[in-house]
Amino acid sequence: MNIIEIVVTILAGCGAFLLGFKVLSDNMEKIAGKSLKVLFNKTSDKRLMNVGMGLVTTAVVQSSSITTVMVVGFVNAGIMTLYQAAAIIMGANIGTTITAQIAALQAFDIDLVFMSLLFVGVFMELFSKKDKIKSIGLALAGLGLVFVGLGLMSDPMAFLKEEKAVTDFLAAVNNPILLLFIGLGLTAIIQSSSAVTTIVISMASAGLIIGGGGNAALFVILGSNIGTCVTAIISSIGTSVNARRASIIHLLFNVIGSLLFTVMLLLWPSFSAVTLERWFASPSTQLAMFHTIFNVTCTLLFLPFTKLLVAMSIKLVPEKGQTQKSPSELMFMDKRFLATPTVAVGQLKKETFRMADMAMASLRVAFGGFVDRDTAIIDSVYERNEHIATLGEQISDYLVQVSASGVSLSDEKEINALHNNIGDISRIAELADNFTKYTKREVRDNLVFSEGINEKLEIMHGMLHEQYEIVKKAVLDKQTDCVKASDELEERIDNMRRELVAEHIERLSQGKCKPENNTIFINLVSNLERVGDHLNYLVHNGEN
Repeated sequence: MNIIEIVVTILAGCGAFLLGFKVLSDNMEKIAGKSLKVLFNKTSDKRLMNVGMGLVTTAVVQSSSITTVMVVGFVNAGIMTLYQAAAIIMGANIGTTITAQIAALQAFDIDLVFMSLLFVGVFMELFSKKDKIKSIGLALAGLGLVFVGLGLMSDPMAFLKEEKAVTDFLAAVNNPILLLFIGLGLTAIIQSSSAVTTIVISMASAGLIIGGGGNAALFVILGSNIGTCVTAIISSIGTSVNARRASIIHLLFNVIGSLLFTVMLLLWPSFSAVTLERWFASPSTQLAMFHTIFNVTCTLLFLPFTKLLVAMSIKLVPEKGQTQKSPSELMFMDKRFLATPTVAVGQLKKETFRMADMAMASLRVAFGGFVDRDTAIIDSVYERNEHIATLGEQISDYLVQVSASGVSLSDEKEINALHNNIGDISRIAELADNFTKYTKREVRDNLVFSEGINEKLEIMHGMLHEQYEIVKKAVLDKQTDCVKASDELEERIDNMRRELVAEHIERLSQGKCKPENNTIFINLVSNLERVGDHLNYLVHNGEN
């Protein structure tokens, strides 16, 4: 092989490896989609639980960068504290070591078994009609492609082993600090510590010795752990103060940990020979295990000092004048979640119901203005509805982006349901706006309604807010028994509309009610009933 063939083959192998992990990651995310959403809804102040969350999430999506960027997004949205974020980031660093462990499996001469998964997975995807089976097939195909990539890299590297110029050059690069910066620089450029670690492991597997052996290759791995922070730091640009602090915590964890291990390796030159080589026969397994040992040890060391890490991040990123978010700005959604569509859908559902909260608040203010004959609330209702409309447009735009990213069938159904929900919530806001028009007419024409009417209207209005709480439990908390409760309450609201209209007509016929009240009363009661219809649609939108 000539040098061009070697370089091209190694690059092709690296490309196949990264593509394989991309396919594996995307489809693992689809398979575990609902579990991921449940997982990220269970953040707590228990540090070990959050470490486990970061570990599991990264093991599924196969990228600590994706997990950390998601964490930055959650902190930026204000729905995750820095203390929670710090523990999840530590767990993510442990979870990412599974990539190196998979790469090290080539030492056991089982490449062909894993490569065969490429055919098996593609076969499953082509001939299965079930989306879940297709996703499992593609995940297996991705894993197979990972080993195809490793196989492609191994042959030219084995050839390079016989080239004295190459081995001499690698042996000459033995300065620990230089090796650290090589790992850092390569990872910062590629933005994947997995790729850099895998290349180092593949070189070790092929017999290419960096720095003449000993601890040399370990410094490259330490550098790659620092380099992986670049993605999160870039992602935090332009975010809130706390989001930037979360990325700094990630950097501090890896920099301090790498420096501690660097000092240890410098003081203990025989570390690799005394520990790794004694416990693990294969050079590739030794490197993979060091990667795992490093991250587990750092997590055990730093977890008790989470508050100190947070305090350091606050010191490094001081508070500045923060402008308060407008109600029309997204609170739960962040563009960083687009890298994980399943989580994005869950966050957009929360945003949709925040929009619904605003619409119901607008309804309450508008209805109160009618009862109190208060036209001063009209501008407030108008302003609220403007925020609702803007928020709805932003949610819709994100739903389109998520849908275009290739989501699972179940997520696509949820996206369609959310599009419909936005329409129904917008109608509720419009109905609230109608009430302000009735208030204007009521005050302008000095209309007076029969005694006791306002009390009955308030009961009907109260039933709507009761129904809304039931709807939220049915949709957000998946309490299926609430669907029937919403149906029953909506039926009671329909019956009350009929009763109020019938009583109104009876009063008109008896001359107890002025005819000029007729249009406003009938429309107002009908609008209240329509709110109940739209609330019930929120429950049933996702059924088809």
